[in-house]
Amino acid sequence: MLNMDLALYVHFPFCRQKCFYCDFNSVPGLPVSPEDYAEALLRELELRSSVLSERAAATTLYFGGGTPSLMPPAVVESLVDAAVRLFGLSSEAEITIEANPGTVTPETLAGYSAAGVTRLSLGIQSFNDHLLSAIGRIHTGQEAVDAFRSARKAGFDNIAIDLIHGLPGQTLPLLRQDLESAARLAAEHVAVYALSVEEGTPFHRMAAVGDIVLPDENTAVRMLEEVQTFLEVAGYEHYEISNYSLPVRRSRHNQVYWRRKSYLGFGAGAHSFMELPGFGCRWRNSDNLETYLATPVDDLLAGVDHAVLTKREAMGEWFFLGLRMLEGVDLDRFETLFGDTVESVYGAELARLRQAGLVQQQDKSLKLSRRGLLFYNQVAANFL
Repeated sequence: MLNMDLALYVHFPFCRQKCFYCDFNSVPGLPVSPEDYAEALLRELELRSSVLSERAAATTLYFGGGTPSLMPPAVVESLVDAAVRLFGLSSEAEITIEANPGTVTPETLAGYSAAGVTRLSLGIQSFNDHLLSAIGRIHTGQEAVDAFRSARKAGFDNIAIDLIHGLPGQTLPLLRQDLESAARLAAEHVAVYALSVEEGTPFHRMAAVGDIVLPDENTAVRMLEEVQTFLEVAGYEHYEISNYSLPVRRSRHNQVYWRRKSYLGFGAGAHSFMELPGFGCRWRNSDNLETYLATPVDDLLAGVDHAVLTKREAMGEWFFLGLRMLEGVDLDRFETLFGDTVESVYGAELARLRQAGLVQQQDKSLKLSRRGLLFYNQVAANFL
């Protein structure tokens, strides 16, 4: 029934402890064993593959969390093998696992490599021990460096580093030190995300009573400018608002999200999107671990919050996702997909954004300006 490539996402919701900023679907500790959770994942993989035609093939597999590096390599290998068997995961596929530097050993990393993982994403966030402690991370800066070097020795030639800017107590010089540390390691990919203080997190409560002080807006903008300048000079391609890579080392999996392509999510709280005839549909699994594990087969297939998108919703998604990429939105592709020109749908919004110097058109692409990259959220709000 389908004839398309797929990205696969596997959610492992367990972690040692929740970081103070984390609002992801994660559970401290291991209320069920990784092996038992993997059995539920395998059930879902079997189920979803049964409703796809053999022409639907997986091109990427991503283990996210939580802390997927709490999974033994044998569990990861069983899931990789299932993706190959059930979804035709290619031998050339990008297979990524997120790892917390405080949870991996040289032996674990070697096991992941042997299991078929081709890309390691290290959630370092900072190399500064004081900042790491302040945000609730369980590793030190030296442990982050050691984990990176162990991954190299284990055979990983595609390693991504995640950092955060805008942390409590972080200054421009401290941010630059983190960027310098990442560049010295010569990671193939560096993502630098702005701290987001979400409701329900410890940081949200701490900020409300003044227990933490965050950088002001001017400092936050200067931090983003520092990230852009430093990494571009260091030889990284800035290809998405928060993401930088060495040549041909972009995250293939994440580009599926930004390009609004089909992906299937497996595990508690995982989200899915399919390009169906029309404008696509989205659904997710229950966030509750016990509910997910006990969900009958028919209900699991249906998911929760199942939504068939309207044309207007799909057009908005096309814009606010596509503008995250520095290549921008393909105007001809937009007209082919939706039967309308961009100007006929968003003419007034684009006029305001052009006047403010936030977007620009180059050939047949509409993209954020250098200034627009600093104010993406304000730009995206025009298309929600």
